[in-house]
Amino acid sequence: MKTLKNQVVVITGAGSGIGRAIAVNCARRGSLLALSDVDEAGLAETVALAEDAEAPEVRSDRLDVADRAAFTAYAAAVAEHFGRVNVVVNNAGVALAGDAIDLSYEDMDWIVGINFWGVVHGTKEFLPHLIASGDGHLVNLSSLFGLLAMPGQSAYNATKFAVRGFTEAVREEMLIAGHPVGVTAVHPGGIKTAIARNARVSDQEDKAATAKLFDEKLASMTPEKAAEIIVGGILRNRARVLVGLDAHALHHFQKLAGSRYEDVVALVARKVMPAKTSVV
Repeated sequence: MKTLKNQVVVITGAGSGIGRAIAVNCARRGSLLALSDVDEAGLAETVALAEDAEAPEVRSDRLDVADRAAFTAYAAAVAEHFGRVNVVVNNAGVALAGDAIDLSYEDMDWIVGINFWGVVHGTKEFLPHLIASGDGHLVNLSSLFGLLAMPGQSAYNATKFAVRGFTEAVREEMLIAGHPVGVTAVHPGGIKTAIARNARVSDQEDKAATAKLFDEKLASMTPEKAAEIIVGGILRNRARVLVGLDAHALHHFQKLAGSRYEDVVALVARKVMPAKTSVV
């Protein structure tokens, strides 16, 4: 795939952040867009931005990516509406902070449903259409935390490591079968989005302090720059796209240090992570 002009691009989680930025980026390139999110107000704002960027056509739908039946119906409706699907970006995701011992099963089910099953649903439901297009591309958003683990992020790590493994296996399957579908796993570092402010946390976590740490210390790249890197990865058919200097640096550190990276991360985290709250 050398251009996104006149290509049908499906993006989940398009109501804000990286999803919105990818939508606007693709709109400027002349893509026809199918955008979805659970946040209808945010989605409407993205639609307006995409139309201002002169997207030839924009379809928007409220979609809970964790709802399998809803996703099945959505994929069928999008394919029928446009007659084809060329690119799918499974971007929708949420965050959950807290030590494993403190997390509730309910919250863990919530993040797995969106971050992992949402990607699986988007892949399985759209993959036949991508194959049929004759020139398709699948993009699944993992994370820097899908390359190395972080304390207080056990559930998030689990989902993003799962997305990485799932996506890499699907790419291998496409190569073996000779299907005309490129597959890319994306690993962003700290991007200036609202994911930390919208996250769930365990009862032991100070949500405001956790969000402040992310926003002020960790989030260094704009969503627009991240989108440009991701779209570039699609057009270059990259198997893996690292987004941000932090993603590149920490990935290389993890490879060089091996499993000992965990000791270093624990030492640093002990000094910088917010103190736990006391539950009465």
